[in-house]
Amino acid sequence: MNDTPRDAGTGGLDALAAGDALIGLATLGKTAAALALIVVIIVVASAVLKRVGVNRQAHGGRLRVVGGTSVGNRERVVIVQVEETWLVLGVGGGQVSKLHELPAPAPIGETTTGGGPAFAEGDSFARRFAKALKHNSGLGRDRS
Repeated sequence: MNDTPRDAGTGGLDALAAGDALIGLATLGKTAAALALIVVIIVVASAVLKRVGVNRQAHGGRLRVVGGTSVGNRERVVIVQVEETWLVLGVGGGQVSKLHELPAPAPIGETTTGGGPAFAEGDSFARRFAKALKHNSGLGRDRS
């Protein structure tokens, strides 16, 4: 008879310890899930901000990198537009050197000749596509 009460008491403590362990694991799981959700939100937000390009026009839009190419392991030639001037710069070895300076070409809308569709600089892709379709279908041309 002594064996029965001792087994019953130990079984109750084991069940209580197992319940505490399950509560601890559930709390740990909830914390890990919340942390993973926060990390996912940060990654998605940074990808969206890169895609939108929030930081590109932060300085009034007066300076814009037009293009560039690598000419060595650490050397690049970069074209930068400053207001109405293009600067051809050599970048490398911790130095920036002006290679050439030339006037910036006119915007796309001013350079179209020969009856092509005139695109404004701020036109979206949809607007440009609509203008091109209208022009190519003959609706935008003078028929004189």
